[in-house]
Amino acid sequence: MRPAAETKDFRRDLVSLLPKLRRFALTLTRNANDADDLVQEACERAIARSHLWNGEGRLESWVYAMTRNLWVDEVRKRKVRAGGGAVDIFDQNELRVEAVAEKAVYANQLQRMILSMPEGLASVFLLINVEGHSYRETADILGVPIGTVMSRLSTARLRLAAMLSENTERRA
Repeated sequence: MRPAAETKDFRRDLVSLLPKLRRFALTLTRNANDADDLVQEACERAIARSHLWNGEGRLESWVYAMTRNLWVDEVRKRKVRAGGGAVDIFDQNELRVEAVAEKAVYANQLQRMILSMPEGLASVFLLINVEGHSYRETADILGVPIGTVMSRLSTARLRLAAMLSENTERRA
């Protein structure tokens, strides 16, 4: 059992991750309500399993991986309930991009652009370029090879550059 001080530190650190965790959840769910539910479930699970956290590595990576696994399970449950059987978690035909209101217009546009990318691209882009994770950490969080992370990041950056260029041309 953890000492009370360590439990308090764990919860404090978990709370400080909430904004980042919600952004990550949005790249997975494509829906603000689902993202909020996913973050809540991930936090509940992290707290319940805090005794398993050994303090090595980044708490952020541990919680992100837990969040992703919870989402994969949820997508599978939804497919089974809908009679869809096997699941491709990167199938975006059923997921809709929901605009998230932001104060800054540019931030809102950029967020929409990122969320319009397929889940695998958006998640990799967010984890590396926004949250500052390494390629290895991102690969571990998403459960994919590091080469896949590099490929997805390259594709995401190219897509984002094309969208930004297209957006700039429309304004001109």
